[in-house]
Amino acid sequence: MNAGSAARAAPSSRQTVTIDLGDRSYPIHIGSGLIDDPGSFAAAPSSSLGVIVSNTTVAPLYAERLARTLRGRHRRVELIVLPDGEAHKDWQTLNQIFDGLLTLGADRKTVLYALGGGVVGDMTGYAAASYMRGVPFVQVPTTLLAQVDSSVGGKTGINHPLGKNMIGAFYQPAAVVADLDVLATLPPRELRAGLAEVIKYGPIADAGFLGWVEANVDALLARDAAALAHAVRRSCEIKAEVVGADEREAGLRAILNFGHTFGHAIEAGLGYGEWLHGEAVGCGMVLAAALSARLGLLPPADAGRIAALVQRAGLPVRPPAFGTARWLELMRLDKKAEAGEIRFVLLDAPGHAVMRPAPDALVGEVLDAHCA
Repeated sequence: MNAGSAARAAPSSRQTVTIDLGDRSYPIHIGSGLIDDPGSFAAAPSSSLGVIVSNTTVAPLYAERLARTLRGRHRRVELIVLPDGEAHKDWQTLNQIFDGLLTLGADRKTVLYALGGGVVGDMTGYAAASYMRGVPFVQVPTTLLAQVDSSVGGKTGINHPLGKNMIGAFYQPAAVVADLDVLATLPPRELRAGLAEVIKYGPIADAGFLGWVEANVDALLARDAAALAHAVRRSCEIKAEVVGADEREAGLRAILNFGHTFGHAIEAGLGYGEWLHGEAVGCGMVLAAALSARLGLLPPADAGRIAALVQRAGLPVRPPAFGTARWLELMRLDKKAEAGEIRFVLLDAPGHAVMRPAPDALVGEVLDAHCA
């Protein structure tokens, strides 16, 4: 779909959620027409140079529109285009950003704009944290997953062949600009992957929101504008509350990784990009809920409820058959592991998550049951 004709002349509609981090607080703007509204970017510093970092899929759709909007804030607006896909979230592609910044003569006041999904956002944020020891950046997420999760909270980084997101930094953006209109060009598979991160917030923090997603999953899949607006806003509200209380994941913030210990193992074990991140997380939530039930924390009916919702969203519920030994090897590389002990985000009730280890044998039983 050509998005060039989608530019809006009318003022944008905008709702704002704030990440409260003291003098590093920043707005998350959510609404329609935001890419074309200079007011969406008021929190970004003005400078002589603004650099949009995007990829080969998103740049042809939205880079020129964003550049037109930013020319009031920067004398020059330049573009760095990266290859698309999780397989390119690595040192080599990160260096393409640094090469571009150095070639363009970027200085410490240069502002980076991450225009794309989670891969672009994570890498641009890490480049911003590292270039000249830190330059400002703005997240402009173009996937549902990035709008509700990866663009919010300041986690940046790249993958290592042995583990996902193992190299990175906490580095907060100046703003997040989530234009809901860009979801019109999102492929259906990517939309479903984003729903995994929307679904996540209900089981870990808000049982009422879990019920709302169950009632509205078909509307979300149909891209109903009102349903998407509510899903993005409520997801960002929950994440803002968690990040504001625990920016660097010393405790509470770990609950945002529900399903991710299993999910990251799927991505690393299959090879990055074989499954989308949201697909792996969706399946991981099914496994984590089942493990919660086997530990006696969660009624089996509630574990089944989560599995049914993940399946209704069109996400995989059957994990790859790596074999238990390989699964455990992969999960011991998870950032939540301590002294080789795997710590899982589990549920003890809909809307409440806990973190604890589980016996390897019990984890194996869950995997065997779901791989069969």
